[in-house]
Amino acid sequence: YEDILGLPLYHIIQSDHVPSTGEYCPYTHFFFRLHDGSFIAFFDLGDDEAALPSPNTPAWVNHVAFRVASVSDLEAMRARLQAHGVEVLGVTDHHVFKSIYFFDPNGVRLELSADVASAEQMERESHEARARLDAWTARKAQWRQDRAQGLAAGALKPQQNDRPEVAARAVSPQTS
Repeated sequence: YEDILGLPLYHIIQSDHVPSTGEYCPYTHFFFRLHDGSFIAFFDLGDDEAALPSPNTPAWVNHVAFRVASVSDLEAMRARLQAHGVEVLGVTDHHVFKSIYFFDPNGVRLELSADVASAEQMERESHEARARLDAWTARKAQWRQDRAQGLAAGALKPQQNDRPEVAARAVSPQTS
C-alpha cells in the first residue's frame, strides 16, 4: 500500500484486547491514509492465518475500489504494479470509467478506476442507478418469496444486459 500504491502508513495500534468488545485477541491494526484523507485499515492477528473469502463467492465479487485522477494515471499504476510483479487484470471499460483489478498481498481484491464520462453523464447515471437498484430490490424480494414457496430455482438474473459485448466475447461451454 505504501510502496506501490503510494498510500502512507499513518497509524498502528497494537493490543491484546479488542476495544469495542473487550475480547482477548492480540492484534496489530495498520492504517493507510487515502488521498482524500480517509483510511483503509487492516488487522494482523499474528497467527499467519489468511482471512479466506467464502468458498460460495467468486474471488472477483468482493473488492475495494479507489479512484485515480485520469486514464493515464491508471495506465501508469498498472505498469507500476506489473513492474513489482503484481498480476493485473484490465484495463476494463465500464462505459463511464475504466478500471484495473489486482490482489493485495493479503488476498484482498482491489480496483483502481478513472472516470471517462463527463460530470453531466455521471449525474445522469447516478439518477438512473437509484431507479435500477429499486427495481432490482423489488424483483429480489419477489424472487425470495417465490424461492421460499418452491416456485423459483437458481439465481435471480439481471433484467437487462449492460455488457452485451462481453457476452459476445465469452466462450460458451458448447463451443469450447
